Amino acid sequence: MATEFNKVALSINAHPDDAEAWNAGVLKLLHDKGYKIVIATMTGGDLGGCNMSMEETARVRFNEAKAAAAILDAEYYYLGGIDGSLYDTYELRKKTISLIRKVQAGIIFTHLPNDYHPDHRATAAIVEAAAMVSSLDPVPVPEKPLKITPLLYHSSPLTLSDPLGGQLTPPHFFVDVTSALETKIKMLGKHVSQLELMKHMHKIDDFFGYVLEGNKNYGRMAGVEYAEVYWQHLGGGFQKDPQVQRDLSEFIVKH
Repeated sequence: MATEFNKVALSINAHPDDAEAWNAGVLKLLHDKGYKIVIATMTGGDLGGCNMSMEETARVRFNEAKAAAAILDAEYYYLGGIDGSLYDTYELRKKTISLIRKVQAGIIFTHLPNDYHPDHRATAAIVEAAAMVSSLDPVPVPEKPLKITPLLYHSSPLTLSDPLGGQLTPPHFFVDVTSALETKIKMLGKHVSQLELMKHMHKIDDFFGYVLEGNKNYGRMAGVEYAEVYWQHLGGGFQKDPQVQRDLSEFIVKH
């Protein structure tokens, strides 16, 4: 008999706007299925601003992240890491375990372990380690252990390539997010600070359009209009129940 995990989806990413760019479609679909949504970032995106100090940038991006999360009635948390200098530390692991327990997460989304961005890779390592022990009694955090280890899923940025340009393992499944696109656009639209940054940093004139074009490319691969891609963490230490795939079965396209 399949295990029922708490209907709480926690999306933990490196920077404000990561959840909106890579994961917001599925978060919207899960919200519509009755899930509580929680969004967290390891860093405040302190370096992701133009003509502002790190402190000013962090304040702006915190408010943008809260406004985006509110569209899904979601809570937003910042875990205290530094943008561009994110490391897998004992303190960040404990903070992540505390958050997982506090919100009673049943499903967790994070970056790929071999994502293109070093902050994303560090986040994936922290989240994997924290999720794996979130149900264990001896962990020295005040929150009570979860009754069962949460399910862990990985999202992808806009290309299926690793940091050296090689091909990633094919996604376990695509999700048709066409019906969630309006919400995804609204959430992305709260991150106004990133428009100027992406023009400066990557010469991308329309960052939001760039993200949606990536979803359109994934959609072509899946035979739908817009898609997001996911892998379920199926290694040792984790349950392997395909709860997201079951709950979103009408939107799932297998690779």
